[in-house]
Amino acid sequence: MKKTFTLFFAMSLITCTIYAQEIPKKSPVKFLLAGALELGGDEVARILFADGSEQTIVAGQGGTISAGIQIALNEKENFALRTSLGIKYVTTKADNANIRLTRFPIHLTAHYFPIKDLRIGAGIVTHQGIRYRADGIGPDLDFKGAIGPVIEASFKGIGLSYTLMTYTDENSNTYSANAIGLTFSGVLGKK
Repeated sequence: MKKTFTLFFAMSLITCTIYAQEIPKKSPVKFLLAGALELGGDEVARILFADGSEQTIVAGQGGTISAGIQIALNEKENFALRTSLGIKYVTTKADNANIRLTRFPIHLTAHYFPIKDLRIGAGIVTHQGIRYRADGIGPDLDFKGAIGPVIEASFKGIGLSYTLMTYTDENSNTYSANAIGLTFSGVLGKK
């Protein structure tokens, strides 16, 4: 009986040791969801309405939603890379036409977390598929893809960003698309 108990105890320790070694490490990759409301840049179009009011569409203006990944670069997770793809959109108050400026931002940024909820980042952003559509009320414009630097700072997922960028249309006219933004972001994954 004593031999059976000793054998059972030894097997339990070995099993516990094996399971302890098989606990997987948490993944450095987390799913990222982000959004932004941005203002700034040069006027792309001015819309005049029948009631005498007007509205302008500027190059840096718009709301963005995006998804991507965040990759922790060290075990403490205070350095990370983020990459995301989104859509940036702005429209007018017109109810009889869908006047809009659309683009697809792709971000690649490096981030430092000096304390748990504070994030500071910098990197590059490119806007692709930049199109202004007047819905038959005026001329449409297509723009070349643009690239520029972006800086960010946020606390608990809410922050500010600044982007430096220039759009060039199909007629070689340039527009400042510099924008300041209110950003929202969060990651999903095991902590």
